[in-house]
Amino acid sequence: MTQYLYLVRHGEHQDAEHGLEDGPLSPRGRRQAELLADRISGVPLDAVWHSPLERAQETARAVAKRLPAVSPQASSLLFDCVPTGMTPDTPPSYEPFFGSYTEAETEAGAAQMSDAVGEFLARKPETHELLITHNFVIAWFVREVLQAPDWRWLTINQAHCGLTVLAQRPGRPWTLVSHNDLAHLPVELRTGLPDILLV
Repeated sequence: MTQYLYLVRHGEHQDAEHGLEDGPLSPRGRRQAELLADRISGVPLDAVWHSPLERAQETARAVAKRLPAVSPQASSLLFDCVPTGMTPDTPPSYEPFFGSYTEAETEAGAAQMSDAVGEFLARKPETHELLITHNFVIAWFVREVLQAPDWRWLTINQAHCGLTVLAQRPGRPWTLVSHNDLAHLPVELRTGLPDILLV
């Protein structure tokens, strides 16, 4: 009766280092997506959802090639967003980060993630769903499951094609089974984190 939610950040996208907000996967990103698909090929997925952005769509297509029984579907609830603005307990060191976002953008992000939590963390016994989305979105889901203060999503990071698993058993709260699992990626393909560990 356990329900599972698999959260994956899209693969590395082409020319991201030049400030492009979206685009196709880089050659390294395509390889990350292929290895992710191999990793989850044994999971009995009931649904695959992805952000409408190109880098997430292409990652989802790589999974679908390995798992032809699933048909990935786009969800606007998985768009890249900033889930909050500064809160009274947010450390002041984060003020420069929020300075590049408008109040309207953070309000829209908060509304989106409230709806996303309501949709994807709703009780669906014995289901396995995969969400291919973005760093901040996954951070918010993890923060929600851990019931951490709102600002703590800022401290939770995922590598490209890192795998996070959430689970809920009947009568129990959601639990974090694993976070940012990179066992399927060799060190040279581990990208997207502020600091990449060599282990």
